[in-house]
Amino acid sequence: MARKSHPKKEIEEALRHAEEHGWEVEVGGSHAWGKIYCPYNDDQCRCGEFCIMSVWSTPKNAGNEAKKLKRVVDNCTTRKAAAEKKSSAEELSR
Repeated sequence: MARKSHPKKEIEEALRHAEEHGWEVEVGGSHAWGKIYCPYNDDQCRCGEFCIMSVWSTPKNAGNEAKKLKRVVDNCTTRKAAAEKKSSAEELSR
């Protein structure tokens, strides 16, 4: 079943970006529109501090909130390490 889309298009794009990188988007919650969860959620991943992030339904500035969501996804240390390993392996196989 497809999830409910976010009312702000910038944030919806950021949520799709997160899903493309393996993050789980959960709609609903007590005070937020939903939350995003890191697929790695391990001890090495910035102490778990950024492994869960709330997604607000009506942020003051949707563009800035979308950038923040993308930044959290892109700066995942475990994902970066996996990408570096993959590129190193590709270089060695050449």
